[in-house]
Amino acid sequence: MELRQLRYLIGVADAGSLLKASKLLHLAQPALGQHIVALEEELGATLFVRSSRGMALTDNGRRFVEHARKVLAELEAAKASVLADGQHLTGEVILGLPTTVALAATVPLLRLVRARLPLVRLRIVESHSGFLREWLQTGRLELSILFEDRQEPWLSQRQLLTEQLVLVSAAGAGAPPLAREVPLRELSRLPMILPNTEHGLRRIIDAACRANGVDLDVVAEIDSLPAVKTAVAAGLAYTILSPGSVSEELRQGHLRQAVIRDPEIRRTICSCFALTRSPGPAARAVSDLVDEVIRELVLTGQWPATLAGQPVLP
Repeated sequence: MELRQLRYLIGVADAGSLLKASKLLHLAQPALGQHIVALEEELGATLFVRSSRGMALTDNGRRFVEHARKVLAELEAAKASVLADGQHLTGEVILGLPTTVALAATVPLLRLVRARLPLVRLRIVESHSGFLREWLQTGRLELSILFEDRQEPWLSQRQLLTEQLVLVSAAGAGAPPLAREVPLRELSRLPMILPNTEHGLRRIIDAACRANGVDLDVVAEIDSLPAVKTAVAAGLAYTILSPGSVSEELRQGHLRQAVIRDPEIRRTICSCFALTRSPGPAARAVSDLVDEVIRELVLTGQWPATLAGQPVLP
């Protein structure tokens, strides 16, 4: 049994078919099928049920995939611990950051990587979390920060922090008054500008509203954070964002915010990697620095949020 067979097995299990898995794993479909058959023959068990709709794991397959994920994760951790102590880390690390995270974390992270990992070349890809999730799965990213909105079998998620979303409006002369707190149900009366429905932030907002019977009046969908903030500052509509993403505009008096209550809308930010492509030692070192940066931003008040494992204050 070879380690690559375990990776191929997990790839097929996550993709649900040889055709999809072959594209994700960059391996010819016949060769991939042969590896799966060889693995089944060695184990003496059928791991997949084949049909015209694809391949589904059997009970034996599900149990074996669970163990395979643990084996690969432990192996990568062991490699990282040896290499980190035995040599200088080098190479390129491709990290995905959602725009709201990139605003706060990019500069301090670059400083820390330059100081601690001088031979590592960091490449940051900024986009909304829907794209980052897809690119992480297909191997374009080694690791990414994502918003936790759903669990997927191919994805490893480690919670970093939880933040409360706020209602954002224009400020200054002529802007409508805004209370310090606004009940969630009141948002249905306001014109909203939000990102599209595939955006991670939008999914979190929509899920909270559906659960509480709130129907938002979305007058426009804009995926660009700067464009959303500009439109709101012009008094065209309201939006829902994290406090950290509008901190500069609040300080300058261009925008105002109100805490959403009854209930709150919170989102959890996670450090993620694909279980089918575990990150190498350099990527794991960068991941540790991301954790350090985010922790420092939260503890110093630069990022209004609650660190994972700490109680959420009312």
